[in-house]
Amino acid sequence: MRVQRVLMPGSEAESWTVLGGDQVPVGPVERFLGYLTSIEKSPNTVKAYAHDLKDWFTYLAGRDLDWRAVSFEDVAGFVAWLRLPPGGRDGKVAVLPAAGSHCSAASVNRKLAALTSFCEFHARHGVKLAGLLTVLQPAGRRGAATSYKPFLHHITKSGPQPRRVIKLKASRPRPKVLTAAEAQAILDACDHLRDRLLFAVLLDCGVRIGEALGLRHEDMGIAERAVTVTPRRNDNRARAKAGISRTIPASAELMRLYADYLTREYGSLDSDYVLSRHPDNTYCPEPAVIQRKSASSLVTSVAGFQRSG
Repeated sequence: MRVQRVLMPGSEAESWTVLGGDQVPVGPVERFLGYLTSIEKSPNTVKAYAHDLKDWFTYLAGRDLDWRAVSFEDVAGFVAWLRLPPGGRDGKVAVLPAAGSHCSAASVNRKLAALTSFCEFHARHGVKLAGLLTVLQPAGRRGAATSYKPFLHHITKSGPQPRRVIKLKASRPRPKVLTAAEAQAILDACDHLRDRLLFAVLLDCGVRIGEALGLRHEDMGIAERAVTVTPRRNDNRARAKAGISRTIPASAELMRLYADYLTREYGSLDSDYVLSRHPDNTYCPEPAVIQRKSASSLVTSVAGFQRSG
């Protein structure tokens, strides 16, 4: 099995599917992923679900199991299967205890969450999968450590709440933070003002790299000293997180760098995108807007320079 990128007919919207050994989309997975695309889930979310469900159906195929008749024990076996290295999952090679787990507990929990959503989707369509991965937790018990309250929580809080049956204990990783000296060293390592502007926007505004790559000139408010992140379809497939528009205060130094970039590098380039092609085509051959893959290469190059320095 493999995950395949597809473009929706008519709209050209990006989505993903899972192909079986016969190169035909796996029906139940295709219906679920099509539903996620229809309700405008992020293509990255759909892609992640596709990879998780590919693992599930690969596991079922290896044991000749019907996805509509799996048991709780089969799901537990799937968790153990995920922890094995890929070379030992077919049972033909012995796995030594020192080999360690291939999938982390957090990765397993993510795959189980995708499987839970998949089962709930098909349970609503009459497939007897309801209750396979969720149980109703009695009211009053403490759930996840979060302040989030769903819609109509004041009405439903007294009733039983759904809870996943299987969930591995995973430790939360500590976020890594750059020091001021490290951030300055990254900016100084950039060969072009365009590349320096990309890192400066990430540092100053705290946006994701996809949001920075989708910026247009109209989003750069020099007088207001603000950057606006706007959800829109971009040529480089860059996306705003959760499709939410927001305005972020920016420093005067960032706006001066943007103005310097327009004067010294951007010139007469006919593009609405802020981060566009440099005259020497560095990290941005065609089209004029810098691509996500190219930006990743730039980040890797600068990070490698910093490590070697």
